[in-house]
Amino acid sequence: MRLLVTGGAGYVGSVTTALLLAQGHEVTVLDDLSTGYEAAVPAGATFVRGTLREHALAVLEDGADAVLHFAAKSLVGESVALPSLYWRHNLGGTLALLDAMRVTGTTKIIFSSTAAVYGEPERIPIDESAPPRPTNPYGASKLAVDTTLDEFSHLHGIGAVSLRYFNVAGAAPGPDGIMLGERHDPETHLIPNVLAVALGRPGAREVVEIFGDDYPTVDGTCVRDYIHVSDLARAHALALAACSPGERRVYNLGSGTGASNLEVITACREVTGRDIPGRFAARRPGDPATLVASSDHIAADLGWQRERSLHDMVADAWEFAQSVAR
Repeated sequence: MRLLVTGGAGYVGSVTTALLLAQGHEVTVLDDLSTGYEAAVPAGATFVRGTLREHALAVLEDGADAVLHFAAKSLVGESVALPSLYWRHNLGGTLALLDAMRVTGTTKIIFSSTAAVYGEPERIPIDESAPPRPTNPYGASKLAVDTTLDEFSHLHGIGAVSLRYFNVAGAAPGPDGIMLGERHDPETHLIPNVLAVALGRPGAREVVEIFGDDYPTVDGTCVRDYIHVSDLARAHALALAACSPGERRVYNLGSGTGASNLEVITACREVTGRDIPGRFAARRPGDPATLVASSDHIAADLGWQRERSLHDMVADAWEFAQSVAR
């Protein structure tokens, strides 16, 4: 298939692009490099630097069978401080992409959504029947895209699959064997931040702060869901194969159990062999005790299951962190 991957110079987009290339697809990556890196675009993909508003139509006019849409702003804190930025990029950019798809007759899209659309859930693990109640502009803008996909599916026959997940971790080799991993600035994810402490990276904290030790969880710290980036890429490929014009599907991707902050730090200590110091700090306002998603629906429909463990995620992320530090 001829595929367009938006945001393919980013973390999840680049790993998914590498998988699609390995499966024999012809891939064009469209990315404005506002948060991605051209060096992360896997060898074998055609790279176009540009925005969805200005370049999606021209790229799709060259011909594409489907779109995998990763391009988005994704920092919760930034979305609270700059909500218009998130609505403009996440919803506005997607509208431009969908209009380009409609004009060019491109009928399939896989959307990288988020479990943040559910907000603070009533039950754990979260399944697709949970009511969406986002608590920040990031989640709200992603939910608005989901609603828009419904409309374009009904009105224009576009087939869409939305994949909703929480935390992605780990790294994966590209076609040339070079590891593809997280390179965010600022970095807000727990595992790379813990590994930065282990490396003693310039600018990194010397101690890992653990926000709250009195939650109703196994060890008093927050529990979150983690998925290996390779497992996530595989879910996108499966969704692509199952996507049908005029049909709209939503799948959650999760472990069903999650891992606590202390469990993550322990795994990082075991993998690195380093005594990573940590200290407890006050709870952060609005942090739920547990956020874990169920993947039963996608397992039943497409056969997807999480294959890689927390230890695998940390080990691959550690390999990538060391390669970047050299």
